Amino acid sequence: MAEKTVMLVCAAGMSTSLLVAAMQKAAVAAGKDYEIFATASADADNKIAEKHPDVLMLGPQIRYLEGEMKKKAEAAGIPMEIINMQDYGMMKGDNVLKEADRLMGV
Repeated sequence: MAEKTVMLVCAAGMSTSLLVAAMQKAAVAAGKDYEIFATASADADNKIAEKHPDVLMLGPQIRYLEGEMKKKAEAAGIPMEIINMQDYGMMKGDNVLKEADRLMGV
């Protein structure tokens, strides 16, 4: 089982899968055993219940769901943040991983 689980939420879970790959590469390079996955916002409730992530990161393209997702994350005791738009657009997995670590207190 992974040391930490990072959940990324976006509109359909597709574009964010590229960022997941970049984050996984950065995690391996840093010697971290993390499970990092993306899901569509419509399936976020199921994934929170199923995976019990340590952190939830919201894609910038669905920032309009921030209030709703924050309530879900808080109810589950999970820190949440919107992914930095530049890091998302440039697929800077290392930067997003650092932000996830900060949110988890790692």
